[in-house]
Amino acid sequence: MDKPIIFYDGDCGFCNKTVQFVLNHEKNSEIHFCALQSDFAKDFFKKQGIHELDLSTFYFWDGKKLNNRSTAALKVLNYLRFPSNLGKIGWVCPRFIRDGIYNMIAKRRMRLAPAFCALPTPSQAARFLSQKAI
Repeated sequence: MDKPIIFYDGDCGFCNKTVQFVLNHEKNSEIHFCALQSDFAKDFFKKQGIHELDLSTFYFWDGKKLNNRSTAALKVLNYLRFPSNLGKIGWVCPRFIRDGIYNMIAKRRMRLAPAFCALPTPSQAARFLSQKAI
């Protein structure tokens, strides 16, 4: 698939709020979304040579390359409107520092936000890939 895809933990309230943030602040409607627990994600990652998914990791497929953790988050910012995209300044920080901060947040993600499930509009719902659980 050559369209950008955010892969996220569908059971995580923090992750679902992040998806909602992207939906509310994107420049246009080109990003697709996929829960890591879905059949689509399972098949997609197998094709990438990844057989065991880390549910605490945020992945972003830009249409050509799979990114994870802080790099994935920073790449998504390119698709957001101003001022939501100002976080791109994070590129000046070395990856080991960015990923260290990412890992601290990922460990606490279940406590940072309670369970949350937004109801997307019909046009947004069409951009969610394979909601069927594994």
